Amino acid sequence: MIVIRNALPQDVGDITEIYNQAILHTTATFDTEPKSAEDQQKWFAEHNSQYPVLVAEKDSAVTGWASLSRWSDRCAYSGTAEISLYIAEGERGKGIGRKLFEAILLEGQKAGLHTVIARIVEGNAASIHLCESAGFIPIGTMREVGRKFGKLLNVLLLQKIY
Repeated sequence: MIVIRNALPQDVGDITEIYNQAILHTTATFDTEPKSAEDQQKWFAEHNSQYPVLVAEKDSAVTGWASLSRWSDRCAYSGTAEISLYIAEGERGKGIGRKLFEAILLEGQKAGLHTVIARIVEGNAASIHLCESAGFIPIGTMREVGRKFGKLLNVLLLQKIY
C-alpha cells in the first residue's frame, strides 16, 4: 500500500538518494553533480506549508517525492510555484507518481497558490502525459537551454491555473 505524507527532516536522505539517481542517469533534472546531504537539508528548509514537500512510502520505505517550490523570489510571483516529482528507480510506472502528483497539486491549491509551472525536458512523454492529464497546458518551449550527456536539450513549459 502506498502512503502519501508530508516529508520530514529524516526523509531528506531518501529524497537525496532518489534525486541523485535522477541527476546521474536521467535528463529529468538539469543538475549534473550529485547533491550532498547538506545541500538537500538547505533545500528542504526553504519549503513550508505554501511550498510543501511530500513523500510516498511503500512498506515503510520512501519510494518517491514531490515538491512545490518558489518560482521566483520576486513578490509578485508569490502565487506561483514550480512542481517537481521524482520516483525511485524500480518503482516507476506503478502509479506512485500519479498519486504524489495529485496530492502535491491538492496541497498547492489548499495553500492558496494560483498557478503551478512544470519544466519538462522534451521527449519525457510520461511526465508530459501526467501533467496534461492533471489539467496542465503547454505554454512554450525553451530551445537548447540545457546540455546533458553531450546533447543540447529543449525544455517544455506547462502551466496549471487553479
